[in-house]
Amino acid sequence: MNFSKWHGLGNDFILMEAEERKNFIAEEKLADFARRICNRNFGVGGDGLVLLSPGAREALSMRILNSDGSEAEMCGNALRCAAKYAYERGLVKERVFKVETKTGVKVPELLLEGEQVAAVRVDMGEPVLDREAIPVLGAAGTKVIEEEIKVNGEFLKFTAVSMGNPHCLIFVPDVSEVPVQKLGPRLEHHHLFPRRINVEFIEIKSPEEIIVRVWERGAGETLACGTGACASVVGGVLTGRVGSCVRVNLPGGRLLVEWAKNNHVYLTGPAAEVFRGTLARSFSNQL
Repeated sequence: MNFSKWHGLGNDFILMEAEERKNFIAEEKLADFARRICNRNFGVGGDGLVLLSPGAREALSMRILNSDGSEAEMCGNALRCAAKYAYERGLVKERVFKVETKTGVKVPELLLEGEQVAAVRVDMGEPVLDREAIPVLGAAGTKVIEEEIKVNGEFLKFTAVSMGNPHCLIFVPDVSEVPVQKLGPRLEHHHLFPRRINVEFIEIKSPEEIIVRVWERGAGETLACGTGACASVVGGVLTGRVGSCVRVNLPGGRLLVEWAKNNHVYLTGPAAEVFRGTLARSFSNQL
């Protein structure tokens, strides 16, 4: 089974074409396969498994499984990696094309320097602000902006946004002081979030620049999160902390996020291939 390893600012993924996987791994065993191949000691290692195939209506379709085997609705870093992979492997020929995801069609644009893909700009669509659609428990038909949540015996203020997947945004004075490994899982599994949630801790440097640490649902703390960067900027705008175009600094590097006048959020950043490999047949036979 052939695969390649990619990352977007250190948020790393194992990319496989779905047809390749189907020849070895049945659908009902896919979650277990994702857990095993993403294991950093006994597998390839990664934050998630990305499966690419021709779309039903568009050029490409993308599925994402987290390292715990759960299926993610959307991932901005994975989408940039998938877009660059598809272009470099000849799956698409255009610089702008459409990708089907669990949360609808996304549109990546490849930014070229000569023949090389220097970065990928993705139209991530419109942010979802309705409480029920995120989802967050509480009064129907309302937004979740600076509400209180009790964690570890203390009250924190949070804002919630969905970028196709749910995000809990907490603004802090200094992200380096946040016990992410302690607060992250407790917020992810908090009873207010019926489908669990991604968590971003955000430090404001200026209206044009923020620092973010991420606890990803199903993966733990990661070096970067594209949807999390987008949600952080949306939350910053909603709370009057930032402008509409913001540099987002993550442990793995920097992304540029713009919440444009058409209400779409645009994410720009790099994607890089690390290596290619062939998975031993014995690995799949153990499932």
